[in-house]
Amino acid sequence: MRKVDDDNRLILKIQKRRSRHAADLLVRRYYQEIYVYVFRQLGNKDDSMDLTQDIFISALQTIDYYDHHKSTFRTWLYRIATNKVIDFRRKNRPALLTLDEIEIPDLDDYTLRFQNSDLLRSVEEYVSGFDDSLQTIFRLHIFDDRSFKEIAEMTGMPEPTVKTKYYRLQKKIRKEFGSYET
Repeated sequence: MRKVDDDNRLILKIQKRRSRHAADLLVRRYYQEIYVYVFRQLGNKDDSMDLTQDIFISALQTIDYYDHHKSTFRTWLYRIATNKVIDFRRKNRPALLTLDEIEIPDLDDYTLRFQNSDLLRSVEEYVSGFDDSLQTIFRLHIFDDRSFKEIAEMTGMPEPTVKTKYYRLQKKIRKEFGSYET
């Protein structure tokens, strides 16, 4: 049986009979994958565990609204996760630094320094000043190594829109921090 068909069978049991066993199986199937996705976004184990739990609670509370004709359960779950990560980051957004406070690296050693966590934090703080959809696209592509097609499915945006937003942000980052490959 295909995973999608099995997911739909479990979801139907949850929707019709409120089957705890089916809910448990569905959560177990996706828990680790969603946790890793959230952890890559937040970088903190405790926050990631808490948020992953919130994601599954939200998914199970709203499962009656899930429609397998519109998307797979996995895609629907990633949309919930993406929105929860955005909400979390909004609530816990650090104070933005001014451009004068950001240390710009020496361009001769830029590629090596991009791996440096201080520079990565500066880029992350810079990106956090943009709208949430742009931040999500950036983080999914850079930190979670998602393709533009996957990001489009997760966010519900058309793939060309995702690409356009990403490349425009990349151009701004290059202008702000110098040239590097992402």
